[in-house]
This record gives sequence, structure tokens and C-alpha cells, in this order.
Amino acid sequence: MKKHLPYYITTILISLMTIGGALQYLTMSERIVAAFSYEMAGEFNALGFPAWLIIPMGILKIMGVVAIWLPVIPKWLREWAYAGLFFNFLLAIGAHVFNPINPSDQEAPGAIVALILLCLSRFLLYKKEAQ
Repeated sequence: MKKHLPYYITTILISLMTIGGALQYLTMSERIVAAFSYEMAGEFNALGFPAWLIIPMGILKIMGVVAIWLPVIPKWLREWAYAGLFFNFLLAIGAHVFNPINPSDQEAPGAIVALILLCLSRFLLYKKEAQ
């Protein structure tokens, strides 16, 4: 158990970050809606995604965390969950870094940390499974 502690720490951290973000999506946090969608929040157009994506993205983030943790699911499904979260975080970095409407966007570091933790979690899972 001790030798797998880094895997559990990174996976817990990425899970908490992902669920925290998902809860903001699912509660339609004013900050998320204003930053995410061009259809809401008056003149403010930060990222320009359609508003209807907010709820499915929140649901899929939670499903990804569940798929990472459940030991009874097929291995390929866990790999897809890691891949889905990887692309979600990668695109989040791009959306924050290359945001022409809101150049003062300071949210990229959180997405970068999430991506690094996710990659560490996956790498450590590989090492754990190899033993």
C-alpha cells in the first residue's frame, strides 16, 4: 500500500479538482456561465461555447472520475476516461491562454496543474498495474 501512495495522492487530488469544477458547472455558477458562453452574461463573451454544453460537461467530468476509481470496470473504459479528462484539461489550457476576448484570464495555471496531476496519476497507475 505504501508504494502506491503517490498514485492515490495524485488521483485523489485530480478527482477533487475535477469534481469541484463539475459542481461549478452543474450549479451553473455565474462565473462559469459568464466565462464559458457567448449566449449569456450580456456583452461578456469569454470563450464563446454554447451554453447547453455546460451541464453535459459537468456530468461527463463526474463520470470520468467514477471511471478512474471503479476497479470493476473494463480497463479500456478507464483508459477512455483518462483520455477524455486529458483532452478536457488540454483544451481548457488553450481556452484560457488563447482567450482573445478576455486577455486578463488567469485560470490557465489551474488547468495546467490538473493536466500534470492527471498525467502523473495515469503514469503511476501503469506502474501500479505492472507490479
